[in-house]
Amino acid sequence: MIDAKQPTALVKYIRITGERNAKFVEFDFAIQDPTLFVELILPQQAFQHFCEINHVIEMTAEQQAWNDAQEDKWRYGIEPTVLNHARQHSDQEDQA
Repeated sequence: MIDAKQPTALVKYIRITGERNAKFVEFDFAIQDPTLFVELILPQQAFQHFCEINHVIEMTAEQQAWNDAQEDKWRYGIEPTVLNHARQHSDQEDQA
């Protein structure tokens, strides 16, 4: 027998991480789980269209902070704590 349940709509998240000369938008895109995302870059108009057709929502500040902490742990081996918020390192040594 076939289960006739309607498929549940998946929540799609974005997080804008940068804009390059206002021509391109760099962003993270996740489906259902905001901690599992891909990094993408699209021209401004394509980004707007992408967001419209996917009905995206922006990640909350808490979700963004969690992803940042996990990235720091992976990249620098730093476990964030209440006293040490990590994110003390710049990605580029010459920008220190």
